[in-house]
Formats: sequence, structure tokens, C-alpha cells
Amino acid sequence: MVKVLFVCVHNSARSQMAQEFLNNLGKGKFIAESAGLEPGVINPRVVQVMQEVGFDISANPCNSAFDFFKQGRQYDLVITVCDQVNGQRCPIFPSAKATLHWSFADPSSFEGSETEVLQQTREVRDQIKTRIEEFIRVYNID
Repeated sequence: MVKVLFVCVHNSARSQMAQEFLNNLGKGKFIAESAGLEPGVINPRVVQVMQEVGFDISANPCNSAFDFFKQGRQYDLVITVCDQVNGQRCPIFPSAKATLHWSFADPSSFEGSETEVLQQTREVRDQIKTRIEEFIRVYNID
């Protein structure tokens, strides 16, 4: 089983979605956790758009990547899902065979009407899901 850590700025949106998709679509071949550089609060719009596709993340905690590092947690892969600058702030987990960077727009930065913001959040959700599906195909663990 491959242990993966997804990291974004607040662990409130992108990393939460990635964790949920990998744990559910990875069919037991992956264990995913998520954390933030500065943990915040789960984005309610992200909760809503994930519920639309059958996933309830409303009770997920917002974790700290630095706390995980201090606890000595070990991962096979660390994947940052924020912009490049923030991704570089992530602690280095010595056990990780690789650190990957997948940049997705931050739902907390979306502007417009509620309908527009939800649509943009859905687009990020779908981009993350597609990337996770590709990742699972490429990694293809038996």
C-alpha cells in the first residue's frame, strides 16, 4: 500500500478533495492523508460540491503538515496541490520517494455570485478527480 500526503495552504479545499478521491478511487491500494501549511477551516462550498458527487468531508479535520512532520509520519509520496510558491514551503518528509506538484486554483480565492463560485469550485473538484484517476492508472499498484 502506498501512503500519500496531499498538502495545500489551509487544508480546507484542494488537499481535502484529493485525499477523499484517492482513498475512495484507489481501492485500498493507497492511504491518503492531507494537511495544510497553515491549517484553516473546511470550505463549506467544497463540502457542498463534494456532497454532490457522493462524498461527505464535512467532519474532516484540518491538519498541519508541520505537525505531521514533527510526529515523524512517513509517506511514500508527498503531493502539493497549491501554487508553486506555497508548495515550496512544505516540509521535506525524508521517507518520501518523491514530492510532486499539482497546481490547482484555490477555491477560497474565487469571486462572483454564489452560482459562479460554486461552478468554479466544481471545476477544480473535477480537475482533481481526473488527476487522481490518471495517477492511479499510471501508478498501477497490484
